[in-house]
Amino acid sequence: MNRRQILASMAALAGNASTAQAAELSGEMPWEPGQTNVPPLPDTGPDRLVFFTLAEAEAVGAMADRIIPADDLSVGGKEAGCVRFIDRELAGPYGRAATQYRLGRFVKGTPEQGIQSPLAPADRYRLGLAALDRHCRAAHGKGYAALPPAEQDKVLSAMEAGTLDLGVVDAKEMFEQILQNVREGFLADPLYGGNKDLVSWRMLGFPGAQYDFRDVIDLKGKKLDFVPVSMIDKTL
Repeated sequence: MNRRQILASMAALAGNASTAQAAELSGEMPWEPGQTNVPPLPDTGPDRLVFFTLAEAEAVGAMADRIIPADDLSVGGKEAGCVRFIDRELAGPYGRAATQYRLGRFVKGTPEQGIQSPLAPADRYRLGLAALDRHCRAAHGKGYAALPPAEQDKVLSAMEAGTLDLGVVDAKEMFEQILQNVREGFLADPLYGGNKDLVSWRMLGFPGAQYDFRDVIDLKGKKLDFVPVSMIDKTL
């Protein structure tokens, strides 16, 4: 075939493709016009717990407020919804470490390799929070959430340094897990339970899930004052 014939054949194929009926897909990702596939959320009220006990939630909330304390810029980690975010996170595949290798053998590696442990995140929280409560009651006569802020900071510092004995749970790994999850809860889309009222996005000036930026792409060096948009807004 010469070049003209090839181009003509391609045009004919394109024309046939434009008139062909699209196949209907179903199963893994059903789609309907105007709908968005979003993570399934527990059918519960905004403050109902799906993984934590009330005592566990209070301890995690207190830690979230020490990691991200309230100030003139934003609310604290607890008010921002970090506990609800972590509670939902641990109740799902993340809590079970469903995407991680779980058969062992587990060997402690370098810091760059991350946590190497037979404990899934949900196990680490459950066992670690129980051990933390025993330590606080033995040392101070009350649970972590009831301690003065200065004492709470000392406990967190000991966990970060790995000098606190939490039994089967490595205290440093526990601290790193909580620190990571509080950050996630504070900064993630509100669809996942945290970042209440888009508090962190408003503080940082992050625009969120905007449709596009074509109308402002040429406005270089100008303050845009975006109103952040959550993926929740896209599902309405």
